[in-house]
Amino acid sequence: MAKLNPERLVFGLYLLVLVIAGEVVLSHLDLPSWPAFLVMILFFVEHMEIKKAPEILVGGCAGLACLILAQIMVGALAPMLGVEIATLVFVAVVVYAIVACGEIAPVVCNNYAFIYLTVSAAIAKLSPESNVYAWMGIELIGGGIFIAGVIGIVKTMAAISMRNAADVQAKADPSPGIGVGG
Repeated sequence: MAKLNPERLVFGLYLLVLVIAGEVVLSHLDLPSWPAFLVMILFFVEHMEIKKAPEILVGGCAGLACLILAQIMVGALAPMLGVEIATLVFVAVVVYAIVACGEIAPVVCNNYAFIYLTVSAAIAKLSPESNVYAWMGIELIGGGIFIAGVIGIVKTMAAISMRNAADVQAKADPSPGIGVGG
């Protein structure tokens, strides 16, 4: 049976402070928090690999931008093809572009773009008055702050752990530390 990991419990407390602070700030500004929180979730999915942060942030923003492109493209094609076929054409073009360009532009054309396009399209369908440009800013700025916050928590906990290890070592070796050539 798995035991509770004290470090994980402390990490969770620090993370709660970050999450609550983010939610309070964004709600006081009447801004949705989901674009920033999704960045943090994806960062955790990637095992907090700092090198994945640009792909998450830029890819997510690209996915949100695709929602703007969808409005333009479907709007232009709908009179000729109907909304359903115009939407399918848009989906086909975007999916193909993300897959085809994934190797030449992996920071932009990636799974995070897919995720953000899918989630934002569902939310926009439920709330047609949504501001995609605000979502993009929240995703980039708020998501970047969340990534930085998580990295800060990890570094803080590592420093505390190193200090605790040094304290334990000092208690285990009580010699006065007399050196040579004093």
